[in-house]
Amino acid sequence: MTDEKPKTTTASAGGVEAVDRALSIVGCFQAGDHALSLKEIAARTGLYKSTILRLTVSLEKAGYLVRHQDKSYRLGPELMRLGGLYQRSLRLEDHVRPVLRQLMRESGESASFFRREGAWRICAFREDSTQAIRDHVHEGDRLPLDRGAAGHVLLRFSGTVSAEDFAALPLLSFGERESETGAAAVPVFSQREGLVGALTLSGPLTRFTEERVAVMVPLLLAAGHRLSETLGGHYPS
Repeated sequence: MTDEKPKTTTASAGGVEAVDRALSIVGCFQAGDHALSLKEIAARTGLYKSTILRLTVSLEKAGYLVRHQDKSYRLGPELMRLGGLYQRSLRLEDHVRPVLRQLMRESGESASFFRREGAWRICAFREDSTQAIRDHVHEGDRLPLDRGAAGHVLLRFSGTVSAEDFAALPLLSFGERESETGAAAVPVFSQREGLVGALTLSGPLTRFTEERVAVMVPLLLAAGHRLSETLGGHYPS
């Protein structure tokens, strides 16, 4: 005999049923709900109580739910953290994308914005070059932090920095992550977070000649200054 009630909704094509069920538990909370009992969750999700109990163990461990002594549940602190990240990323995107588009148009190369996540750097936003030959990085890609101009910026400007660090900008890389790719990067600062990410131009090494890099440098530095000021941060004068 199966442990599941007939579902009120069907799992998404290609989805994972257990994940869909866990998400339905989190998603059944509504505005004004302080806490829900096991019975209330079962009524809203169409799942058996035994299934809910199994899934809530994982949701509690991950911080998505908190269980009270009376065995009712409320939403957990992890959702607040994710919600804050979502809100900040929306605001950041509104400011970053226009800068990336302008950089790409002025330089002809792909413009990206990377953020640090632990030992990795994540491509948060990207504006691909319109040229047929270009480097291929996609939004959401996770790349090594210790290779490439953006990674060097995120490492070098994460702690205490000096005037010499800023004088060295932009940081350059040639064939580090991929043998045929060059990149230049500068840091971006915000009032709230300090270092918020790295602004990067990248493309084939054949186009990263000394003459072309000399054209990119003032464009990239100006964009880093401008974006930082927009976010409430600043470069030293």
